[in-house]
Amino acid sequence: MSADTIVSEPAGEPARGGNALTNEIVLRQLRWRYATKNFDATRKISPEDWRTLEEALILAPSSFGLQPWRFVVITDQGIKERLVEASWDQRQVADASHVVVFAARRDLNTEDVDRYLRRIAEVRGVTEASLGGFRKMMVDSLLTPKPGFDVNEWTIRQTYLALGNFITSAAMLGIDTCPMEGIEPAKYDEILGMRSRGFATVVVACAGYRAAVDRYAQLPKVRFEASDVVTRVA
Repeated sequence: MSADTIVSEPAGEPARGGNALTNEIVLRQLRWRYATKNFDATRKISPEDWRTLEEALILAPSSFGLQPWRFVVITDQGIKERLVEASWDQRQVADASHVVVFAARRDLNTEDVDRYLRRIAEVRGVTEASLGGFRKMMVDSLLTPKPGFDVNEWTIRQTYLALGNFITSAAMLGIDTCPMEGIEPAKYDEILGMRSRGFATVVVACAGYRAAVDRYAQLPKVRFEASDVVTRVA
């Protein structure tokens, strides 16, 4: 299954409020998706599809739009094999086409905020001075926060937003994923040199295509009824 077999409308900007995908396609792909336990090591994600998934990582939402993360994309087989031991001996990291390590910024500081403001000024054609109020709001909220706030915990939670965006985008393309918290983050950091860059491993997502031997692919998805998990306030 590829993007060409799923998307029902031509590429381009959808109308405001319009559907780029049909309701049926979105639900079909989300029902098809599961945490793949066995990947087919012989199948690789095409460069075209990977460019889309990498862009989905870049487009992931974050509070303030601050993007306090780094995504390490691994296709080198030797590195993937080294990560198996740091992944509780789970072979997904070795057999998947691509492995994405989601790392959170550690000890966020004013330079991180200012770097983001410089990027806003560059992209939107405004002056950094005009963003002074926004800067103050970010600094006050994140760097001089109320008691009980931990900026490192905040960046970790932001990173999970990117993980969800990646998994859903892959499902829309008919690409399998397996999010993995069953890893040893410190070993990942050591193998990938993350701490020296100011980041720390949070979670991993393997991406590729399910193997025919993965019995979990055929099992019905188990979810509670809507009445058990959705409360409507009208």
